[in-house]
Amino acid sequence: MTQTKLCIVTHTFLPHVGGIERVVYEQSKRLLKRKFELMVLTHRNYTTKNYVYDHIPVQCYEALNVGFRLGIPYPIPEVSSCRTFLQAVKFSDIVHAHGHPYLSSLVAAKLAKRYQKPLVLTQHNTFIDYKGMWNTVEGLNDVLVGKQVLKSADKIVAVSNATKNYVLSLGAEVEKVEVIYNGVDLDRFKLVLAAKEKIRKKHHISSNAVVAVTVRRLVYKNGIDTLIEAAKIALQRNPDLVFLVIGRGPDFVDIKAKIEQLEISHRFLLVGFVPDEDLPDYYNAADFFVLPSKSGEGLPLVALEAMACGLPLVTTDVGGIKEIFIKGYGKLVPPNMPKILAEAILEFSVPTSLNVKEKLRNEVEKSFGWNVNVDKMVKIYEEFI
Repeated sequence: MTQTKLCIVTHTFLPHVGGIERVVYEQSKRLLKRKFELMVLTHRNYTTKNYVYDHIPVQCYEALNVGFRLGIPYPIPEVSSCRTFLQAVKFSDIVHAHGHPYLSSLVAAKLAKRYQKPLVLTQHNTFIDYKGMWNTVEGLNDVLVGKQVLKSADKIVAVSNATKNYVLSLGAEVEKVEVIYNGVDLDRFKLVLAAKEKIRKKHHISSNAVVAVTVRRLVYKNGIDTLIEAAKIALQRNPDLVFLVIGRGPDFVDIKAKIEQLEISHRFLLVGFVPDEDLPDYYNAADFFVLPSKSGEGLPLVALEAMACGLPLVTTDVGGIKEIFIKGYGKLVPPNMPKILAEAILEFSVPTSLNVKEKLRNEVEKSFGWNVNVDKMVKIYEEFI
């Protein structure tokens, strides 16, 4: 059987950690088991020019990465990268780009059109509030880059209805847009009772503590500043609370200073980077998950991962989060309101029973496996084969 050649274009890929990287990885490893020959095209970021990640072939183009230090992962392809893009697009039967605002998506879109290759685009986020002048830059980029990519796409996959509305506001044609929710690896993210004691012991957390966990890149849009203020309020009323913050980012120093200033560093723990294989243990060590984002959430993978491990969600109502929110297993609150967030945290500041965790896990299993996601992607590809 002839395999369909698929070129997947993403601005970043593993081992660089992020939501888009994880989506591309989860889809790619499943597509390899079907009738697809694929390669991932991404920018070179402390890797070799070409490498293989868990059997997934990766080709890299050279790029300027100055934005990464500011918490804005926006690689700018160098002129020399055009040859790499050209070879990758000519290799393919279908080009699948991730993210409308990236220059890598624009280059791939232009070449796909030139060589008459179908272009599928996945849009992951809504508008991201970077604060100040960066919002103006983002809006300008949407006009100069994003709209061109959306116009060039033969099919647009939005990860939520909120994301769909965002691309429609930028001029995407409604008949081209289809919503496909992200998935979760149900084999990895599951109830593991033994992990609770292991992780709590590692971080010197008592067995009677009520643990809230979050997994966030430490940047403004992800709302850790709001969570810190909410934690200060909640801890005054329930000193048994412990907050575990997993992740790193450019705002680490400021966040650490704020925690120390409020004198909550003994109950608000900055864990730093945790390898993907260890994340399920951290979820299982907690009683509930907090997502304090300000903006930009298309459909956060960490929320699905947490729920798959049986954790109720206390989350801000931004982007597409409410589309996967399961009523009765958490609370939605407005963004940037630490007092309201603190009240929600206190409401769930009781150990979550095994019965509740098992019921929540069963709800997630019904709709959010990656195989469901990839089945729908394959049907889209088959429209162009």
